[in-house]
Amino acid sequence: MLRYFIVLLLFLSLSACVDRTVSEIVPSAVTVGTPETIFASTTRAREVDGSYGFRRGESLQFLETTVSIPPTHTPGTLKFSYANPNPQKEFVLTGVTELDGPRGLREHLRGQDDVTIFVHGYNSTQTETIFRAAQLTHDIGLPGSTLVYSWPSRATGYGYAYDLDSMLFARDGLEQTIRELKAMGVKRVILVAHSMGGALSMEMMRQAELQEPGWAKRNLEGVVLISPDLDLDLFRSQMKRIDNPPDPFLVMVSQKDKILNISARLRGTDEGERLGNISSIASLEEFPISVIDTTAFNSDAASSHFVAATSPALLSILSSLRRINSTFGREDRQAIDILVPPSERNPDGATEIVLTETGQAEVTTP
Repeated sequence: MLRYFIVLLLFLSLSACVDRTVSEIVPSAVTVGTPETIFASTTRAREVDGSYGFRRGESLQFLETTVSIPPTHTPGTLKFSYANPNPQKEFVLTGVTELDGPRGLREHLRGQDDVTIFVHGYNSTQTETIFRAAQLTHDIGLPGSTLVYSWPSRATGYGYAYDLDSMLFARDGLEQTIRELKAMGVKRVILVAHSMGGALSMEMMRQAELQEPGWAKRNLEGVVLISPDLDLDLFRSQMKRIDNPPDPFLVMVSQKDKILNISARLRGTDEGERLGNISSIASLEEFPISVIDTTAFNSDAASSHFVAATSPALLSILSSLRRINSTFGREDRQAIDILVPPSERNPDGATEIVLTETGQAEVTTP
């Protein structure tokens, strides 16, 4: 146990060396790189200087941001600076516009059928989350528009307890965001959540289902939980409250996720397992979900806790699936249907899909 505390203390000391509250906006950078529009809804409080930090806000705010992706960018990388950014080599925030509530967002999304909501995890600033969403949108080629749900993370290594409370605080805002998108005519809303954002997303769906059984299926086209920092027993109890979950419902895991291993052991779990690094789907066999094992891509990923966003090889596969959909006019089909046909999946429960480095999918069911 001691070595896990040592690793955690080292992480805390490194994270304290940089002022991550700085979000320099450089409008001229938009002419240097490739511009990517990222919308945001946030429950962070607006500070005097116009930024959105870790304090919790009383209302939901909507923003439109523009990110310049550098000409030197390669898939899976995310380079940026907190001050004096270099648009030739780094992601740069080129503009932030505060929208007039849901009405302002509606004007910008008019005619959009698809919106992907990205929910960040623990220890994240708003700008970092926007950069990551821009990188994923660009590298994979996500359809429609991308919107980040920015909840009030303390954005420090020692803020885990604060973030846990903020995650629960932010449930209503995420539900409201989805309701607003559907009310303005968006046909397909995909929910993509990373780490603690997965716990937030599950809690949000659970509370909505308690009020309106079947809510998640009616309002979400699909759910993707990436490296969810979530207890297995808690996940099971949440899933039991979700009547007919969205399809697809994907859980992306890696058995070499070091952060989740530490998270589990600090909670007293000797097995060192969270939902995002499980080694078996036996305990999930009753739920109609697909568990995608990305362990094979850990070696080329910049982060073992975010393989889906930092492995060039895996991003190439995801991008290829997206292009196949577009080329052959299969927008109505999910990427999971191309990777693993429904006939090969378990119709009554969980399916485990182990991705290999060659892009093949090995399918097993309990």
